[in-house]
Amino acid sequence: MLHLRILSPTDLTDEAVRILEEEPGVSGLVVLRGSVVRPPGDLVVADIAREAVNDVVEQLRATGLHHRGSIELDPVHAWLSRSGFDAELHTPGSSADTVVWAEVAQRSYEDTELNWTYLSFMSMATLLAGIAIVIDSQILTIGAMVLGPEFGAIAALGVALVRRRYVLLTLAIRTLVVGFVVAIAITAAAAVAGRILGWVTIDDITGSRPGTEFIYTPDRWSFIVAVIAAAAGVLSLTSSKLGGLSGVFISVTTVPAAGNIALGIVFGVGDVIWGSTLQLALNLSGMALAGWATLAFQQAVWSRVSVRRSRALDRLRRMI
Repeated sequence: MLHLRILSPTDLTDEAVRILEEEPGVSGLVVLRGSVVRPPGDLVVADIAREAVNDVVEQLRATGLHHRGSIELDPVHAWLSRSGFDAELHTPGSSADTVVWAEVAQRSYEDTELNWTYLSFMSMATLLAGIAIVIDSQILTIGAMVLGPEFGAIAALGVALVRRRYVLLTLAIRTLVVGFVVAIAITAAAAVAGRILGWVTIDDITGSRPGTEFIYTPDRWSFIVAVIAAAAGVLSLTSSKLGGLSGVFISVTTVPAAGNIALGIVFGVGDVIWGSTLQLALNLSGMALAGWATLAFQQAVWSRVSVRRSRALDRLRRMI
């Protein structure tokens, strides 16, 4: 169940109310005329089954309401309502499987914003990865992978392609490229300082590293793991049942590969640079491809559900 809140210009309120009244997935509806100061208009509040949200939002967008007012969605974590239960029963599909595209798009734009917070987390994660490589620590490697914020931008690539949001695609690519470049540059500068102080030597980079050797030795499993992890991550982002996202962060070697590239550049170790770059490219391409494929499949499935809903509503209206 979701809570729908609309700030509507007065001339569009009746149309918005009509859309909500005709939707069987709406279990509660409140209209407060003249209660909104900015923008001047009315407040419309409704409780709606998650499965019905996409169709309702599309109809509201078609009126142009979002240009002059606002459409807001909030999850209802706990509710007791017979009418709400009936609304979910009358709406085809499962709430856990439903992708609320407005919610996904909003989160994608937020995750691809290139700001100091993103760059700080990216740089700190890559610095941790560099330290993990020097001391050959798997624990620190996992910590760096969890800390890295890049998955949101990678998932946004799939959202942009599936929903044809090309501005979002540009933002996601820019955020990924700038984020990795800045993180690698900062880690390389730290490696230079460590080399001058004698804390890091070339033997730390070229010597035996059984705990972190996988970072610069990609194989067929690297791509397969990236695909599976990204598909699971996208499902966690789009489903109402969150829980698998942290597993994605500790499955795919992106940030550690970036840290290894920085160390390889400072010490001039070509094999390390090439292997880590290939590992990074394999993981990023695998995750982007899997994210796109998962979202495309979800959109194709839900479009069929929407068609069934439309036909069912038409039959219901004719019966009335």
